[in-house]
Amino acid sequence: MASNRPTRSSCLLAASSWVFVCDTDEGRRRQLTTTLSNDAYRVEGLPDPSALAAAAARVPRAVVVVGFAAAQIAPVLAAVHELHRLRSRVPVIFVAADGSEEVAVAALRSGVNDYFRDPVDADALQRSVLRYARPAAETATDTTLVGSSAALRQIEEYLDKVAKRNVTVLITGETGTGKELVATRIHERSARRLARFVSVNCAAIPDGLLESELFGFEMGAFTGAAAPRQGLLQIADRGTVFLDEVGDLGLTAQAKLLRAIETRQVYPLGAKKPVPLDVRLVAATNQNLEAAVDEGRFRKDLYFRLNVVRIHLPPLRERRSDIRALLDFYLRELNQDPDAHVEGFADETREALEAYDWPGNVRELKNLVDAILVAPPSRPVRLADLPESFRARLKAMPASATERRRLLDALLATNWNKSQAASILHWSRMTVYRKMAKYSVVRSA
Repeated sequence: MASNRPTRSSCLLAASSWVFVCDTDEGRRRQLTTTLSNDAYRVEGLPDPSALAAAAARVPRAVVVVGFAAAQIAPVLAAVHELHRLRSRVPVIFVAADGSEEVAVAALRSGVNDYFRDPVDADALQRSVLRYARPAAETATDTTLVGSSAALRQIEEYLDKVAKRNVTVLITGETGTGKELVATRIHERSARRLARFVSVNCAAIPDGLLESELFGFEMGAFTGAAAPRQGLLQIADRGTVFLDEVGDLGLTAQAKLLRAIETRQVYPLGAKKPVPLDVRLVAATNQNLEAAVDEGRFRKDLYFRLNVVRIHLPPLRERRSDIRALLDFYLRELNQDPDAHVEGFADETREALEAYDWPGNVRELKNLVDAILVAPPSRPVRLADLPESFRARLKAMPASATERRRLLDALLATNWNKSQAASILHWSRMTVYRKMAKYSVVRSA
């Protein structure tokens, strides 16, 4: 594999990243390490896949590149599973020495971000690493949430106050509004920031596995427990545990979690003594927990334990003035890719995106911009450049609803100054009055 290193200017944002190159074959490992070495990030070789989780846990941002032969797929997948158990967002890239379709399918099902077969194209591998090594949106905005709406400014101000207090926080909001970003922000502004931030996807843990995942187990606690393992709560010792989608926990799991919170200790499976628990809890849900309590689906006592400080994230459609800032932010992220240089959005495209309701919120917006990377245009993005499925959703929006929304946004942005609203909309003042009458737009007292 020849090494053709990316220029320094294309990599500046990745400078605080680590790339761990793991391969039991010393020759392949040295070759991959040489190929990827540059000034953009730090590269470290690891001879054993079982060391991946510990290595990634000790640095703020990491990308993992794993080289392996097909016969090693089982231990490699087990190592990736353990890595993602500790840090679910660490990108993983596979380089298979003798891969097959079955190996590729198994890799992608395990949550691997990219897959190559040896001999690998050095440039393609470097581009893939750079794409994941640069700060992702959820870490790039640790100090500033993207947008300037009044709602976001209020949340920003409140977050800094909450972070300084060692209180339990419940974050609510629709899917894709950025609940994990806010939880990360709380951790990084808190006194616990030097310890770990551990994210737990409650919806992905069956009740039968909750104890072993959260509390850990001793050797011999059950069939297959060949060695002791710390639970996620123990791993986060002196740090922060983020319980994502806590509303999806079953009642049995809720009872076990409540006991751990109340006693501030956990019993690993098979242990005779409890382990002290020193963590800050931040929980999040897109469900109405009050309704779930009334319906008997969520324990009232656990609800009150979690709902100490409440932060609600409004959907993107309720803070439309932030859409433009988010589009520009993610477009700058996209343009960090050496193969992409998108000039921006055409006026008609931007208007359509600002009028769209974004049911998937910020996550949907980011995914749309990422989709442009597949075939990035060298000119401003037109409607025709958007994915076909997304264009269909745009067309399904009634034209009247779009126009009424633009009118309302302009009036709200100008504090109902008709002349200024007309200027924003490129309408005459009389047209503003006619549209207000047509859509029954009246300023409420």
